[in-house]
Amino acid sequence: MEKPWLQHYEPGIPATLEYPRIPVHRFLEDAALRYPRHAAAIFPGRLGDGYRLTYRALDGLANRMANALIGLGIEKGDRVALLLPNSPQFLIAYFGALKAGATVVAANPLYVTSLPKVQATRELVHTMEDSGAKALVVLRRFYPAVARMLGQGALQHLIVTNVKEFLPQPSRFLYGLLRERKEGERVELGRSEGVLLLPRLLQSYPAKAPSVRVGPDDVALFQYTGGTTGLPKAAVLTHGNLVAEVTQLRAWLPSAREGQERFLAVMPFFHVYGMAVVLCLGMHLGDTLVLVPRFETEDVLKLIRRYKPSYFHGVPTMYVAINNHPKTARYDLRSIRVCLSGGAPLPLEVRERFEALTGARLIEGFGLSEAAGATHSNPIFGTRKNGTIGIPFPDVECRIVDLETGASDAAPGQPGELALRGPQVMKGYWNRPEETAATLRDGWLYTGDIATVDVDGFFTIVDRKKEMIIAGGYNIYPREVEEVLFEHPRVKEAAVIGVPDPYRGETFKALVVLKEGQSATQEELIAFCRERLARYKVPALVEFRQELPKSAIGKVLRRVLVEEERQKLAPKSR
Repeated sequence: MEKPWLQHYEPGIPATLEYPRIPVHRFLEDAALRYPRHAAAIFPGRLGDGYRLTYRALDGLANRMANALIGLGIEKGDRVALLLPNSPQFLIAYFGALKAGATVVAANPLYVTSLPKVQATRELVHTMEDSGAKALVVLRRFYPAVARMLGQGALQHLIVTNVKEFLPQPSRFLYGLLRERKEGERVELGRSEGVLLLPRLLQSYPAKAPSVRVGPDDVALFQYTGGTTGLPKAAVLTHGNLVAEVTQLRAWLPSAREGQERFLAVMPFFHVYGMAVVLCLGMHLGDTLVLVPRFETEDVLKLIRRYKPSYFHGVPTMYVAINNHPKTARYDLRSIRVCLSGGAPLPLEVRERFEALTGARLIEGFGLSEAAGATHSNPIFGTRKNGTIGIPFPDVECRIVDLETGASDAAPGQPGELALRGPQVMKGYWNRPEETAATLRDGWLYTGDIATVDVDGFFTIVDRKKEMIIAGGYNIYPREVEEVLFEHPRVKEAAVIGVPDPYRGETFKALVVLKEGQSATQEELIAFCRERLARYKVPALVEFRQELPKSAIGKVLRRVLVEEERQKLAPKSR
């Protein structure tokens, strides 16, 4: 097939690659041989320079974890779940599980409700039951939420860890004194045989590599993805899928210096973006991850000033938050050289403002769980086109197919569903044969995203197939309207959704968050859109909000907004 995008590859990026037939944890093992004393990760404390975990130490701890899991009866192919933020414990448990031949199930910590009542959400219960995980590595604060799961279904072991175990002194002391109880870490553990403490477990097993043989076709990860409706489903990703993804990412960054870069690891590792593009790529390069358990704008500004990361991969809401924080100008952010933005559209105004603040190159890309991470990106230092997700990575083939049948290619420039294939595409969904058959067809992954492609091979995501609004017979793509709203100088965030309309069948509404201290009216924003959009694309309604509901990685949850509108329209019971 024709690949017009190849002419826009930067020098040094080949059209096709060779993929090593290795397991994912070989990235860590190779880095431990090349850079044994180099910091694989820094876990910042409130004081001092943070806890530094070298590659040699991390590899040894991962071996101990693998041997411990094997000692607990975990066999090749068993599932091991992680309910952890970005932390040394995540790295140890992740690579330990892979070395043991297990499949990692990385669960979202937001699937646990906060204090005062800590409990598992239905998504977490579903994830544990659906995956059949035999062991769960969990923060102590989450123990009350998961204790009842022990012995139910497949779960046999709870491995509990405390945040402070890998904090540097004196931060460990201060955490225990001032924050441990507040954060919910001082909870009593049950006396069940299946409840184990991570530090004791690691001390009980040797640091030599286990003898389990793991190959590229073995399953490495159940990556749970929510899609637009229903409970999360697991994309089944092999070691080969993840290795291919990281190999492509490395090729896309020929200027990345092995053993010399620092990654601001703020994207959560339980998400495929954070796991592949930050964690696994960082290990492959032998670089240092500055671990950030959660995104708090001023804390991130302080970390950038202190640790001077050169790579910062995030989502647009993070860049929006930094751009608009009142104290941003006080911090030196010039260490940042390259940023990849994914997960949601990157407005031009946001990109230009962030680049002016940092001097970095902020590049929009695209990926999905079913393809082990990123599949497209604008060139880092070459041609980039505003509003596009860029061009496919080496060995990623793409088509735009008609929306009705998906069987024929859409006409040039016409919107259609994005379909792709490449070595990182999943095996299928776990225990979902019908959804697998609908998504994987004739070797192609049908993404559910509506896109266009131009003559140069640059792709633009128009919207999600299930989020397209049909009003008065016209197809309306929320992203296009949101882009215009972002151009308004007083708008901070915007989301557009469809709402029922007795005349048009469906009309659409804009939910808007204004910048701090700013004001605007519905009429003003509608008039602003009318000057820039076709008449049928102008929102009929504008609602102002203090904030918009977001996923753990900062993606605006349109489905939550749609459900809220349905609830408003539902007849009230007497």
